[in-house]
Amino acid sequence: MARISGIDLPKEKRVEIGITYIYGIGLSTARKILKETGVNPDTRVKDLTEKEVNLLRDYIKNLTVEGDLRRERALNIKRLIEIGSYRGIRHRRGLPVRGQKTKTNARTRKGPKKLVGARKKKIV
Repeated sequence: MARISGIDLPKEKRVEIGITYIYGIGLSTARKILKETGVNPDTRVKDLTEKEVNLLRDYIKNLTVEGDLRRERALNIKRLIEIGSYRGIRHRRGLPVRGQKTKTNARTRKGPKKLVGARKKKIV
């Protein structure tokens, strides 16, 4: 079983897709990693040799992934909130940060609709 950066890679998937399970590595980065290390992207994770796993592990060790990346992102957001920037205020209020409209959409950020008054039950 290939374990890289504290993540167990899925055995049945191709390496190209398998290493995208690591937070901070997308498909384009995965392809770049495989090209640099010389690992065939079509091999399955279960078929990787120990040498190939070590090559991948050593290369990924130099990237900012998983916990470090999550911490870095959280600190960036915290900094925006502390300095009181527009983006920081949007983060604090739980509203969309990148200029989307909020009149109708934005339910993902705002959560379910809040009812102003209690709904009346129908009398049958």
